Amino acid sequence: MSGVRKAEIAGAGLAGLALSIRLAQLGWQVSLHERSADLRMFGSGIWLWENGLKSLMLLGAYEAATYRAKKVQEWRVANGNGDVLITKHLQGRDRMLLPPRADLYQALIDCAAAVGVQVFTSSIVNSVRPEGVLVLEGGVERKADLVVIADGAYSRLRENILATSWMDFGCEGGFRMLVDRRDGDPEDIITEYWSGAWRCMFNPCTDGSNYIYLGGPVRDKRGRARPVDPDLWRGLFPGAGHLFDHIGEVSRWDRIVNVRTSHWSDGHVALIGDAAHAMPPNLGQSANMAFTNAMALAMQVTHAADVPRGLRDWEAEQRPLTDHVQWWSYIYGLIMNYWPKPVERLRSDGIRLLARSDWFDEGLLRAARTTPAGYEGPAVTG
Repeated sequence: MSGVRKAEIAGAGLAGLALSIRLAQLGWQVSLHERSADLRMFGSGIWLWENGLKSLMLLGAYEAATYRAKKVQEWRVANGNGDVLITKHLQGRDRMLLPPRADLYQALIDCAAAVGVQVFTSSIVNSVRPEGVLVLEGGVERKADLVVIADGAYSRLRENILATSWMDFGCEGGFRMLVDRRDGDPEDIITEYWSGAWRCMFNPCTDGSNYIYLGGPVRDKRGRARPVDPDLWRGLFPGAGHLFDHIGEVSRWDRIVNVRTSHWSDGHVALIGDAAHAMPPNLGQSANMAFTNAMALAMQVTHAADVPRGLRDWEAEQRPLTDHVQWWSYIYGLIMNYWPKPVERLRSDGIRLLARSDWFDEGLLRAARTTPAGYEGPAVTG
């Protein structure tokens, strides 16, 4: 293809920003549309596995995104009393850093500006068409070689290409929060506590803050009420009671959703990120897979003479890994969330047995061990 190719992207979340940067780096003219009046990210931490970290290196956002992040050495899964069921050492190819989401988002915003991405806020996209047209509120049409839907799990645009296969809202919702770090808090160990269908996750985030997630059945009014009831959580998790001294004001409670799509593209239109494959956060791979898929999409369409064919090839190459991660995350949630409390010990025994197998280790960490398209740095980066 000759001349400068154009891309129009609907949605300036993590996936939309990452793709816009990579396309611009590869010579595309990119416009990014965000319906909100400004670019902002709510405050919590985020797991960045090695595949996500390598993607950030490609984008030039690694240093700014991770400068405050804790380097996590171990991930533990424990029962409510604190008895460890699974432990994974996170080093080498399984490396994980845990920065605040706001740091990651700002790093991507700065990179987008540096490579010339045009960002339009208060820009509402009404529809897209497969021939490569993005239609703004008011009827203005913007034609492009590539149009991307990146407006999240609850995408308003996904059905323009009839892509939704099913959405499962699951049974869990939760609070995500950053809290002040205190003396004696673990420096480099994530602990994920489970008590029946309830979850409490402690994540060291920066020198001054920790990221805590509290999750439970969506139908339990006490569990989703604000302010958070520390006594409820102390009763569920006696092995983690000290964590609930941290809890202060929380601004939002989110329901976990899983989205399956029948296809990722139609003509010149593609889906990316949660719009294509929203998944429960059980493996911490939602954003990392969005980054990995964005790197591959940008490379594929840049080198393809025909964008629709390039998008089909991209999905054929990337979807098997994404499907694997999504299903593992979904099944993890089914096992944990739907296990009856009276036989919880059977769950614990089964998890301990599974955790010893190479099959479980490879399946759990397959995505983290994947190298994004275009990455040519060292196999392990510290």
